[in-house]
Amino acid sequence: MIAARAFLLALFVCWAFAASADVAVPPLSGRVVDQTGTLSGSDISALNRTLRDLEARKGSQVAVLIVPTTAPETIEQYSIRVAEAWKIGRKKIDDGALLVVAKNDRHLRIEVGYGLEGALTDVTSKRIIDEIIVPKFRSGDFSGGISAGVERIVAVINGEPLPAPEPPHWQSPGLGNSIDPLNPFVIVGVLAVAGILRAALGRLIGSAATGGLVGFLAWLFVGSIAASAIVGIVAFIFAFVGDMVPLTGGGGRYRGGSGGWGGGSSSDSGGFSGGGGSFGGGGASGNW
Repeated sequence: MIAARAFLLALFVCWAFAASADVAVPPLSGRVVDQTGTLSGSDISALNRTLRDLEARKGSQVAVLIVPTTAPETIEQYSIRVAEAWKIGRKKIDDGALLVVAKNDRHLRIEVGYGLEGALTDVTSKRIIDEIIVPKFRSGDFSGGISAGVERIVAVINGEPLPAPEPPHWQSPGLGNSIDPLNPFVIVGVLAVAGILRAALGRLIGSAATGGLVGFLAWLFVGSIAASAIVGIVAFIFAFVGDMVPLTGGGGRYRGGSGGWGGGSSSDSGGFSGGGGSFGGGGASGNW
């Protein structure tokens, strides 16, 4: 009997502890994270396009999170935890914003990074919530409310003078072309050139010539000596050991189509991550 009572007491304590535990911050799997199934795939794709375009033009990052509840925390406590974990916005510019919706609680919040507090003020955030998002939520149009709210947030950020976004790595601002040193076609091309130069000049000199040639071509596209040097060194290594690594057969190092070197996914979850932005509690909350 005593053992049974101890077991029931331990079970009750564990249940109470679990009930009072904070809601976990979900992984940042994309610009839109919906843990409630509220948004359709097309809704998420449309939001992703809008937010991706904003980041490409302005550098700012905006993310949307929909959770069932934040209990036992308030939405303010939970959203700042999410903001600190995800680090939306650029480091030292802090131009990130986060829209959090707790669907079952009927609460929502716009969390604003330090760098946007002058434009996306507490008053502006509150008006976006009360005048744009909440009326649609009350009519059951969650997708429309989130979309309209995001569009208004983006419009406010568009009017804010911010440092221009850096061009993507391996991209030439003037030519608009990109170089991916790990692209399989680039690798095969380097190995082919290396084979010719090694046969004519010997392994060491031929590999060095390959690295120099590839580095020079990279400099023409990128315009950065440091980046070109790195590309040249990588090309030298590939050239030097290239014929020691089989590209086909027995499970194949290289496979076209959807194999090991398959093209990148068009979904947003593939490459999005926070840029190191900081938050200080600016923003506003609301309910419906």
